Order: sequence, then C-alpha cells, then structure tokens
Amino acid sequence: MKKDINFPQVENVHIAITQKLNEESQELEWEVYVINRNPFPIRNLLITSKGYGHKEDGEKLATSTLRHHFDDLGANEYALIEPIDPALFQLANEFWLSYYIDTEIFDKKFVFVPGSIMEENLVFIPQLQLKGVMHS
Repeated sequence: MKKDINFPQVENVHIAITQKLNEESQELEWEVYVINRNPFPIRNLLITSKGYGHKEDGEKLATSTLRHHFDDLGANEYALIEPIDPALFQLANEFWLSYYIDTEIFDKKFVFVPGSIMEENLVFIPQLQLKGVMHS
C-alpha cells in the first residue's frame, strides 16, 4: 500500500506556469513546465494534472485529469508538460509528480491555489528565460 512506502523529500524539482508572447499571433500563451535543478538526472517521470474548485454560486467545477510521462529529465533540464488556459486560473491547479532517482521513488503534489497565477506574482525564471509562477 502507498502508506507503507517511504517517499523521500523532493528537492530541486519544480513546477512552473509561465507566460510568453506568441510572436505570430501577438497573444500571451501560458504553459506548464517541470524543472530539474539537481546536478543529476531524474527518470520515469509521471505527472497528473487537474483543476478543481467552485463557481460563484457554489457549484463544484472540475477539469478532466491529464496524464504525462517523460522517460528522463537530465541534470538542470526542463520539459514542457502542457499548455494551460488562463480561464483555469480561477481553480486550484494540481500537478502530482512521481519520479525515480536510481531505484528510489519520489512523489510530490504541487497545488497552485486559485488566484495565485496572476501578473503580480510572475517572477523571472532564468532556466526557462520566461516569467512565471514557480512552485517548489
């Protein structure tokens, strides 16, 4: 059972939601990345993403769950997980990441709370050369 597995603490692996200008359309696009800031690779990454919350009238709202897999993510590398629609920023956006270092499994849930992905919270992320909101 999962409760019987010892999951070590995730360090130097982040999820970032970034903003960039599409040169062709001149519109802002938002994308989600996984960033490995470790000096060693991580492998067999599994990432699930979903959004959930409530409408103003209290009705529950949820997106479908998307699943992504990456064989390897090298030392100090990043990978695009998916584009994200700004209409989802009113929801909690959850990214559940599992990966291996050698034979040890690591697991962490990253949740961007409603309202956290906004212009005022953007910071420059040097590894991506983009502005975004980074969760660690």
